[in-house]
Amino acid sequence: MKKKKRTTKELTAAELRLVEQLRQHPEMMERVQSILELAYDESGPLKTADEVEELLIAQIRRLGNVTMSHWATQAKERVSSEVRSQDSTVLSRKKKH
Repeated sequence: MKKKKRTTKELTAAELRLVEQLRQHPEMMERVQSILELAYDESGPLKTADEVEELLIAQIRRLGNVTMSHWATQAKERVSSEVRSQDSTVLSRKKKH
């Protein structure tokens, strides 16, 4: 039985899932794109390893902040939903600014 070679145009299930997840979270996609651009940047003056590391750390921090913000929102919604399902008399209140 011959193995079918995968062309670069065909995406695996995992790749498709990743693309869909990034489409649902454009802020995360932007951060990932920025990180990849650092790796493949051939324009402008050549950067030192220290400069690239500093830029990469900044992008990773931004990605972490976006990810934690998304996680916190999802966790809050999940907890609220669980509490309401356990006790329908619980009222949801929004924080005053």
